Amino acid sequence: MNGQTTTQDHAAWTTALLAWLRERLTACGRGVLLGALALAEALVAPLAALPVAAPIPGVGLQVRRLAELTRRLSGEWCGVPIPSPYLPPPGADASDGGDGAKLSWRQRWKWMAADPATWRDLLWMIVNPCAGAALAGGSAAAVVYGVFGMALPHGSTQLAGSISHPLYGILLAASGFWAAPWMLRGYGEFARSLLGPTRQAELAQRVRSLAQSRADTIDTGAAEMRRIERDLHDGAQARLVAMGMTLDAAGQLLDTSPAGARALLAEARDSSLNRGLADAVRALALDSPLPVAVTGELPARPPAPVESAAYFAVSELLANVSKHAGADRVWIDIRYSGGTNGGGMLRIGVTDDGSGGADPAGGTGLRGIERRLAAFDGVLAVSSPPGGPTVMNMEMPCALSSPKTSSS
Repeated sequence: MNGQTTTQDHAAWTTALLAWLRERLTACGRGVLLGALALAEALVAPLAALPVAAPIPGVGLQVRRLAELTRRLSGEWCGVPIPSPYLPPPGADASDGGDGAKLSWRQRWKWMAADPATWRDLLWMIVNPCAGAALAGGSAAAVVYGVFGMALPHGSTQLAGSISHPLYGILLAASGFWAAPWMLRGYGEFARSLLGPTRQAELAQRVRSLAQSRADTIDTGAAEMRRIERDLHDGAQARLVAMGMTLDAAGQLLDTSPAGARALLAEARDSSLNRGLADAVRALALDSPLPVAVTGELPARPPAPVESAAYFAVSELLANVSKHAGADRVWIDIRYSGGTNGGGMLRIGVTDDGSGGADPAGGTGLRGIERRLAAFDGVLAVSSPPGGPTVMNMEMPCALSSPKTSSS
């Protein structure tokens, strides 16, 4: 047992040592590459910094691309992500790519010259070849210089009168190798101080993001409202037609079967009432191209916003089943557990015998249903193994606020 434990400890120690060495070797290599990038930037900086050369087509754009490359590498290699700080181009849209590619070169230069981030990029191009290269490549330089010192003839030079070059080289190489990850992260922090967005730019980007999110939310909500209104309008039309046919049949039975006419008149009266979520779902089932069986009943009415959300969710699920599931039948079960004064849960299950494989991440509308239910602390649980069946259960906490209208 002790021998086995010792072997396991030795293996764990070896694995940890190899990971430690790999981390520092990787950091040294990345530092060398970042230092080479800094030297490449030194060739571009003088041309971009000249006032007479700044409007030259493509120069400013190349400076920006080099800066963006540094931001990306800082996040991937140094562990210091740097958001893009640039202002959007005039008239930017999703097809423009955010780099002003559709602008003329003069419009692009004016846009870039008015952006404070452009001048911070130029400052970075000037200081990075010195300070940045020292941080990024300092560890690799220390290792190389230390190895070179160890290779010198022993005793050729003394340090403090007693330490020879080989020992000095070992200490220098070991220190550079050990400090490589910290030096690399220091380079990332230095890059973020110049290439990252200022506080003002962060606030401006946040405002733009919130404005875009608000616009998307308004557009989505308007589209859903139009769809609900269309569904309600179509359903109302269908009920009016059915009621007219029922009244016509009752009129024909008045002389021959007064009892049958009274029954049809009672049916027409009941269908003209707004009887709540369960009957609205039954109306949806009648309009579905698939056979839909609806079971369950509600003892009273949920709040109107909950009813609307549940109605829309069931409508969307039925549409998904019709379009994507390849099902032959659908079953809908509506239940409510708990008291009518609060603390209860509205539960609606939609099951189909289709091919399965429904996934909220697949873009079939399930994400929208989840967001709609989440507004009421509700959830959608989906079980859809390949081959089916698909079972979708919705739950929304609510109270049943008003008693259901009696049909008698």
